Amino acid sequence: MKVAVVGHCEVVEFARVDHVPRPGEIIHAQETWTQAAGGGAVAAAQLLRLSPDTSFFVAFGDDELGHRAERDLRDLGLRLECVYRDEPQRRGFTFIDSDGERTITVIGRKLVVKGDDRLPWSDLDDIAAVYFTGGDPAALREARRARVLVATARELPTLKEAGVQLDVLVQSGTDEGERYRPGELEPAPRLLVTTEGRKGGRYFGVAGQEGGTWEAAPLPGPVVDAYGAGDSFAAGLTFALGEGRPPQEALAFAARCGAEAMTRRGAY
Repeated sequence: MKVAVVGHCEVVEFARVDHVPRPGEIIHAQETWTQAAGGGAVAAAQLLRLSPDTSFFVAFGDDELGHRAERDLRDLGLRLECVYRDEPQRRGFTFIDSDGERTITVIGRKLVVKGDDRLPWSDLDDIAAVYFTGGDPAALREARRARVLVATARELPTLKEAGVQLDVLVQSGTDEGERYRPGELEPAPRLLVTTEGRKGGRYFGVAGQEGGTWEAAPLPGPVVDAYGAGDSFAAGLTFALGEGRPPQEALAFAARCGAEAMTRRGAY
């Protein structure tokens, strides 16, 4: 099955620490590493685990970090459809504490693809499902070519401007920056999914026609870190819906993908 992500990438430096430093405190990292990461890259890597036919539409900064990110993602086996922007690659710094919680700082402007970029947008006509984590409104309209379109509520301004019908909007029930309020999008998403961490989550259909809850999946191993668990969940949901699974079954599958991500180091 063909799937894709239209989204973004950040080169993130990770530091495993006992705790996030308090103001003025100096602490020592137990481990550090750097990866091409960010929600789009995390989701694309998760989809690649599920389907070898995964494409990632992404923009990089035209500098050493940007070219490194492209190499790293291609080394994973991803099919990249990419452009370069004449500006620095966005970066990030993430603390991973002893409980596996991640605390993220991003540095620089988010680089995204645009609908007028010379990319093979027509290929999306044959795509079962797309997860959208970043792009301009025209790129989102191109993403609508797919049979199933899932998007993150982090991109609400773009979603509002594009005015396309989303099959699923994924929001966080705990992060105010990922919150959708009914009426903010026209047309309304067919399904609104609200994640609630270890509580699982809730979903609602258009006009209350469909809805329910799901439980968080048990972890398949010890917690390593929480980085990317949410976007791994959304990628799993995108894949399962692309297969034609009903929402409840697709959400249970997505929960397992999110749980597995908790047991992995870093972005993937």
